[in-house]
Amino acid sequence: MCDVLGRLYSAGVSRRKLLASFAVGATAVAATACSPGTDTAVAAPSPDRRFAPEPYRGQRTRLVLLGTSGGPPYWPGSEREGISSAVVVGDRYYLVDAGHGVMRRLRGAELGPNFDTDIDGPLDALGGIFLTHLHSDHVVDLNNILTEGIYNGLQHVEKIPVYGPGNRGVLPPLFGQGPAPEPVAPGNPTPGTREMTDLIVQAFATDFNDRLFDNRKPAPDALWEAFDVPVPAQYLADPNGNPCPDMEPFTFFEDDRVRVSATMVDHAPVFPALAYRFDSDDGSIVFSGDTGPTPNLVKLARGADVLVHEVIDPAWPESLFPEPRTDAQEGLYQHLVQSHTLIEDLGPIAQEAGVGTLVLSHMVPGNRPDSTWEGCGAGFDGRLVIGHDLDVVGVGAPA
Repeated sequence: MCDVLGRLYSAGVSRRKLLASFAVGATAVAATACSPGTDTAVAAPSPDRRFAPEPYRGQRTRLVLLGTSGGPPYWPGSEREGISSAVVVGDRYYLVDAGHGVMRRLRGAELGPNFDTDIDGPLDALGGIFLTHLHSDHVVDLNNILTEGIYNGLQHVEKIPVYGPGNRGVLPPLFGQGPAPEPVAPGNPTPGTREMTDLIVQAFATDFNDRLFDNRKPAPDALWEAFDVPVPAQYLADPNGNPCPDMEPFTFFEDDRVRVSATMVDHAPVFPALAYRFDSDDGSIVFSGDTGPTPNLVKLARGADVLVHEVIDPAWPESLFPEPRTDAQEGLYQHLVQSHTLIEDLGPIAQEAGVGTLVLSHMVPGNRPDSTWEGCGAGFDGRLVIGHDLDVVGVGAPA
């Protein structure tokens, strides 16, 4: 074993974590070699280094892909969990989206000092939750974090912020002809992040009160506080007519580790849909959220070290909905191809933004082989990473 790996292992970094940190997707693990006369670990060449993750080399700031599947289906033959990522800075991490399986993946990623204990981790190192939008595949396990979290480390942290988009304000337009359906929850049909989180507390009040009175656990308002991301009001004026107005990124959160900025992206009829940029002293990581191509994202990602971007294979919706289509089929087909980013569009976006590494996540469908996604690098001069669950990409200088 190389000396540097030996020292990390001796310092308490598990062998599994070291190996996972050098993962090349889910299909291979990059071998590690030592240059003669040095103690520096370098990744052995892969068949195409352009498609391999830059090995995590002990950087203080790193991206951890927790779940890389897009959409609500449980894709046949796929082991990808629902969409979620972590930005790790030192001994703290920030969660971006909370798709299916996020708690299991947090333990598998060995985040936090107590990831392998029964009740104290891994949420004891959580610094905040940031939701890109409120589609179910991005928020379905938020309730697990907020409820079961009190037995998985949440009780040991200071009150964490939960950020996400606010109330849409108006129902989306009806696609196609015919009478409009009756909306769900007509009194408040489009709640935002703060309201949604309050409603989770109401829905699980029986559980929360049992834990509060019988187990003497803290009340929810002592554990987290939910906020709607403060998008400037002028950009929220026309959800149906102009769901992604041209705008400049804005900063809305900062602590001693990260500064978080946002912009609106094009995932109509979802509104607002957000992309996030995390800047630490070591570098920057941008998350596209779900979006079609938009100049707003390019401005947010300008010069970033890492851009984590969604992608859809256009052959999939074409095979699902061949012409002629019904109104319902046409509505879903148009959403899939216009409100997501196609394989051929992704490389030019990353190139225009001038990012160093493009990481694919939220891949739809989630059960395609890596070869399906290699075309995402066309037109991009940087490194393309075809993401898999628990991949780690370091940012900045090695430790």
